[in-house]
Amino acid sequence: MQLSVVVPCYNEEPVLNETAERLSALLAGLTAQGKIGAGSAVYFVDDGSRDGTWALIERLAQQRPCIHGIKLSRNRGHQLALLAGLMSVEGDAVITVDADLQDDLGAIVPMIDAFAAGADIVYGVRSDRRSDSFLKRWTAERYYALLAGFGVEIVFNHADYRLLSRRAIDALSQYREVNVFLRGLIPQLGFSTSIVHYDRAKRFAGESKYPVNKMFMLAWDGVTSFSAVPLRLITKLGFVISLGSLAVGLWALGVRLFTERAVPGWASTVAPIYFLGGIQLLSIGIIGEYVAKNYLESKQRPRFFIDKRV
Repeated sequence: MQLSVVVPCYNEEPVLNETAERLSALLAGLTAQGKIGAGSAVYFVDDGSRDGTWALIERLAQQRPCIHGIKLSRNRGHQLALLAGLMSVEGDAVITVDADLQDDLGAIVPMIDAFAAGADIVYGVRSDRRSDSFLKRWTAERYYALLAGFGVEIVFNHADYRLLSRRAIDALSQYREVNVFLRGLIPQLGFSTSIVHYDRAKRFAGESKYPVNKMFMLAWDGVTSFSAVPLRLITKLGFVISLGSLAVGLWALGVRLFTERAVPGWASTVAPIYFLGGIQLLSIGIIGEYVAKNYLESKQRPRFFIDKRV
């Protein structure tokens, strides 16, 4: 089999030399064992980095025949960088892995074995999250629970470390949406799947490219791209609020008629205005998110442009 390894990069200059060294050694060993063909290669996808990432990729490509580079014309985000790599490389199977060396590269061997046994999709799943901070571990677990609660099909503790067969990639290419969330798209392909568990290490060098705000936006994209549950919750919330407003109105009327404590007009006016105003703004915001996604999809703009290849 011909194997391609796609590695998205955004300002990964501090770690790239080590990543290239480990992946080159791994491919050489797999080739010597006869598990992969001699033409197998690593493709670093530069997602509009602002440091010396692309210059380093060019130098590595000159030094190592198995190293190649794909430079996007501008920063498009992690998910589209992954997609650009998947849609641009050849091979019977493609493995995607981040450049930070937190994902155990040794898991590539059982992934290839699972592919040889007939799996079109092999998910790399973390055995635990001991290497993460408490906040990141807690938010990640709540994130998977949230998606599952909203009916989004997703593999628990799986990020973007996976193997895809050529058949799975061809099927994925038929999805044309601009708001790409691969963790939700891949399970929709069907096909035969397998799971490989691995231990996650700490980042080798550099800084995380997924701070809390980006993790939140990725989670929100996952919900709004694959589930209409938030819209249905608005309907249910509206019904509950209507009942609550009726109860408040009856209470205010009771205070006015049967006690001397009523401040004229306050209970029946101020409290419902603030309460209902907040709910309305929240509901409009959720509806607006779905409208915005429809707006972006309807324009059918290109998802990425490739500037250079080495």
